[in-house]
Amino acid sequence: MKRSEINSLIENAAGFARSHGFLLPPFAFWSPSEWRSKGPEVDEIRDCMLGWDLTDFGSGEFPRVGLIMFTIRNGHLTDARYTKPYCEKMLISGKDQITPTHFHWSKSEDIINRGGGDLSVKVYNSTPDEDLDDSDVSVSVDGFLHTVKAGDIITLSPGESIFLPSGMYHKFWGEKDRVLLGEVSTVNDDTADNRFHERVGRFPEIEEDEEPRSLLFSEYPGA
Repeated sequence: MKRSEINSLIENAAGFARSHGFLLPPFAFWSPSEWRSKGPEVDEIRDCMLGWDLTDFGSGEFPRVGLIMFTIRNGHLTDARYTKPYCEKMLISGKDQITPTHFHWSKSEDIINRGGGDLSVKVYNSTPDEDLDDSDVSVSVDGFLHTVKAGDIITLSPGESIFLPSGMYHKFWGEKDRVLLGEVSTVNDDTADNRFHERVGRFPEIEEDEEPRSLLFSEYPGA
């Protein structure tokens, strides 16, 4: 992805969130020069991977396959200094923009439609060898337990949420319009806890066609 595209997408995402009354913390807007002035007082932001995360999953076609995320708070799976057992994220899924089929070995999560279009979520159980199972799937939508067929699609309107336990494959995309999502979960580690059903890239390769205006969490000085 080009840096100019990433800059534009981040600025647009912050505006979209703000239009729905969802405000991000100040460090969301620190420039690279501000980041270089920070010391160990912001180690939690660096070490717990807080901040912007944007990916095209190696597709080279972000509008078709991609996701924008901002991690607001998080613990750490291996560093005892950080004792939060939870994570909160903001996500933006574009209209018909796919997040590929995946599950998490450790993390369980609620995905909440906070506004915009509908969210479509396709679900499967996983087999012991981490393939797609053909068994029925029991899934909780706002505390209402549903049993659906493998590969069925659950549609969440604004205000609705779905619980996705560890080991449950899921794929999602926006319907009608892009969607502002919340994620509330156990501790998140995007470097080690994503099992994609098909081989994908997780972090984008960046073509530096202009200077970054905001940094992704993987780009922090000292990270």
